Amino acid sequence: MIAMIPDNVIKVFNENLWYIATCGDEPNVVPVGFKRVCDDGTLAIGAVLLETTLENIKANGRVAVACANPATGEAYQIKGTAELVCEGEAYEHYSQLTHDTFKGAMQLKCTVIITPERLINASPNEHNKKVIEI
Repeated sequence: MIAMIPDNVIKVFNENLWYIATCGDEPNVVPVGFKRVCDDGTLAIGAVLLETTLENIKANGRVAVACANPATGEAYQIKGTAELVCEGEAYEHYSQLTHDTFKGAMQLKCTVIITPERLINASPNEHNKKVIEI
């Protein structure tokens, strides 16, 4: 087990859009829809359109992922290290999802696997900026 992300945090991440941030020559942040929290506590993203994000990960591996439930304001940020993977269960899953979604018009480049190192509450309440143990 890599990280023990609390169930309420997993629920927010599983049910809402993510934003992945990287940094190279300048900051870069993009929304991602092909995503999930894996059973081992890592985060997986299917990279179809990502370009600058992948270049930045290749350069330094550092990422932050933010997610919020717009109805409740519950929000979190995960900071960690990413690697690019072109095989395995997550890659096969997103390859099939890409094929089914885009009917061959786009191809999966790789899967981004993120190992969480810090989980931070980003909700607009008294817990904002508090680090959650993982």
